[in-house]
Amino acid sequence: MRCEVVAVGTELLLGQIVDTNSSWIGDRLASAGIDSFFQTKVGDNIERLTAALRQALARSDAVVVCGGLGPTQDDLTRSALARVMGVELVRDPDLVELIRAMFSSRNRRMPANNLAQADVPEGASIIEQTRGTAPGLICPVRWEGPDGEPVEKVLYAVPGVPYEMQDMLERAVLPDLRRRAGDTGAIVSRTLRTWGDSESGLAERLTPRIDELDRTGTATLAFLASGIEGIKVRVTAKAATEQEALATVEAEEAVLRDLLGDLVFGVDDETMEHAVVSLLGTAGHTLGVAESLTGGLIGARLTNVPGASRVFRGGIVSYASEVKFELLGVPEGPVVSAPAAEAMAVGARRVLGADVGLAVTGVAGPDWQDGERPGTVYVGLAFGDEVTSQLVVLPGDRERVRQFATISAVDLLRHRLLAEQRAG
Repeated sequence: MRCEVVAVGTELLLGQIVDTNSSWIGDRLASAGIDSFFQTKVGDNIERLTAALRQALARSDAVVVCGGLGPTQDDLTRSALARVMGVELVRDPDLVELIRAMFSSRNRRMPANNLAQADVPEGASIIEQTRGTAPGLICPVRWEGPDGEPVEKVLYAVPGVPYEMQDMLERAVLPDLRRRAGDTGAIVSRTLRTWGDSESGLAERLTPRIDELDRTGTATLAFLASGIEGIKVRVTAKAATEQEALATVEAEEAVLRDLLGDLVFGVDDETMEHAVVSLLGTAGHTLGVAESLTGGLIGARLTNVPGASRVFRGGIVSYASEVKFELLGVPEGPVVSAPAAEAMAVGARRVLGADVGLAVTGVAGPDWQDGERPGTVYVGLAFGDEVTSQLVVLPGDRERVRQFATISAVDLLRHRLLAEQRAG
């Protein structure tokens, strides 16, 4: 089964909106074991959209069309689907009532043009909406095969709003694709999130294991570089039942953790800050933070974690040198230095009444500071009787340096907490 993605919207071509939907759909298709070789973006033009859909059907068994299901004049996906199917659009009375009821439940007036969202190509099935007004569509298409024999293919239409699209894909599209593919087995994936080595470095570490999996066919590994979120290693297994596939994935995860050690900080959606908040809670420690170049990013990420209030005392954005000197007790002198980072960590712990102090200072750029070039970052840590610092030299522009500094600082704390945990 081959499935490709067509993303609809002139705004995608103009760069006004980044097409994250196609990336997400591609990832989910891969996890479901469905081949996807092409992704296309096309503007809001009925002729070009129809041509793009026909081209996609000529080379794939199924197409996911994302976007263009709204109520305005430039939402043309329904009309293009009807053209490709060779049928008319028919207004579905049940959908009309559903759309009316949704507006009524929100105490809002329904514009007449919203009724266009109840137009369905003859022969299509509806994917019910649970989060918006535009229903999705499953459209069977009779296609002429290479030998002239008719072949049934399928077009899926889903909204461009990400959370609506994701719900429909998981709830309706992927199960239907797998049914059409005759796939009665189960596919399970798990993603290990790592920090501290490059993609090529991880591949080198895992080469013997990848070779072994190639021989046995029990599972597959894939790498995904994710910027400030580290390198992801996805494990996928297929078996007759979900329980069997899950058991294979869990066994492989254990092997990978042995090989990668502390490089692994989380699984699936677990972030670095999730790991640190959990470790702080287990250890019974509280944390105070002092930030210079990161300007509060560390505190913002930590407070995104539910339950962070139990361990995170607060943060001080000591951006001006005077704040470092007067509030945190940093000695007069260069503020981009290891001693300054250590003094900031001690000061944060003292001022905020925390068990652990974490601090970051450096040069985000574009100018040099205290004789240090952009990308130079010092992380300070006050942990028990130890006060230490670490120099990190980071690549990229101002924003990337700040983001990488944030996760580098949190990772330093993670490693220290793990060391304490092992020491018992």
